[in-house]
Amino acid sequence: MNETSTKTAGIDTGKKSLDVATYPTSERLRVANTRNGHQELVAWLSARKIKRVGIEASGGYERAVVEHLREHGFEVALLQPRQVHAFAIYKLRRAKNDRIDAALIAECAANLGGLHEPPDTRLAAFAEHLLFIEQLEYDIAHLKTRREHFTTKRILKQLERDFQRLQRRREAELLLLQVVVCKHDDLARRLELIASVDGIGIRTALTLVILLPELGKVSREQISALVGVAPYDDDSGERTGERHIAGGRSRVRRALFNAALPASQRWNTALVALYGRLKNNGKAHRKAIIACVRKLLIFANAVVERGTPWSKNPPAHRTA
Repeated sequence: MNETSTKTAGIDTGKKSLDVATYPTSERLRVANTRNGHQELVAWLSARKIKRVGIEASGGYERAVVEHLREHGFEVALLQPRQVHAFAIYKLRRAKNDRIDAALIAECAANLGGLHEPPDTRLAAFAEHLLFIEQLEYDIAHLKTRREHFTTKRILKQLERDFQRLQRRREAELLLLQVVVCKHDDLARRLELIASVDGIGIRTALTLVILLPELGKVSREQISALVGVAPYDDDSGERTGERHIAGGRSRVRRALFNAALPASQRWNTALVALYGRLKNNGKAHRKAIIACVRKLLIFANAVVERGTPWSKNPPAHRTA
């Protein structure tokens, strides 16, 4: 498959409209980012015998059209902004507007190799529910900080009521999310396996099930890179730089950090030993915790891969 034999379309997504361009034929269309607009788009693409569509992730505004296109049999390449930006640099493209972006996305999609299988459509609604829980947690954390600035009893009492209300809502939503996820036998089994790992609670387990569907399907190195906890070299010539982590899925990484902190101090004996060994060797606290996060993720990947609950002495995983 190459750019001369593959006819593709690219979509630049806006809140209200979609700018569409084809490659290599350079036909263009603008439709509303609504159900009617999506139907018009499908008819337009079908008339031009286009099967692959590239679309740049745009803060959620692309979700409905991506789902609609996949429902109608299109091969959709959901591109990250950094991919499109890197392709523009490679092509020496500096001009930028919605129409130019759509054409660039179409060309980028044409140059892609085989695409990954479409994501599990069930997870999109669960991810939105999880985001609501995360926002409640964000509000709770801010309310805790806000309370430190007051001494008046009346105000403190009101803030405490608000705090308790948010806590109850957060717990109720977390329980509801667990219930709806567990209505699906395969997801319930994945959740059970992940939660069997010492130190991983239901909150973190739900995050891994919903936001990391690749868990158990790829190697330990690949899953670490996906989450952004794989250390990368920073060497050049005779200079040996410090290894560091970069990129990845920040929401998953945040949940794992929250789990690894207490797990490495108490709940998971393997992580307690790892943390202690790294600290004794002079590693900083943050680097030791990152290593524990990576190990916790590898444990979760292993239990899902082999389909058996956590063991303190797990068998070796594949590394290819």
